[in-house]
Amino acid sequence: MPTHPSSPRLPGRRRSVGRGRLAGAVCLWSAGVAVSALTVPGIAEAGTRLAEVASLEEVITNLRDVIVGLLVGLATLFATIGGVRYILAGGDPSEVEAAKRTLRYAAIGYGVAMLAPLLVGILQRIVGVK
Repeated sequence: MPTHPSSPRLPGRRRSVGRGRLAGAVCLWSAGVAVSALTVPGIAEAGTRLAEVASLEEVITNLRDVIVGLLVGLATLFATIGGVRYILAGGDPSEVEAAKRTLRYAAIGYGVAMLAPLLVGILQRIVGVK
């Protein structure tokens, strides 16, 4: 069985992941979970403010805050998962491509989160609030 790093890999066999890569993946995962956990209280607070509003403008503003918070939290989670998958890919091209695809989805999520206030502003103009 070939053991040299440059020799072709046998189908169905994965290379083991080094301790450094595993430690990096654990640190990245922990940071992503911490950032996601820090966004949850803000989302919960914005969600509670939805019930105690006096005008339609406040409802739309609070709804925007909730949507942006959820999108940022999900995008951060996808970025964390993609980063961990990339670190743990071990040179497997299909795993690297899957990790890149996950990171692409996270970037799209951040883009939509940045566009959410603009979309809510358009909605406010359509409804006639602002």
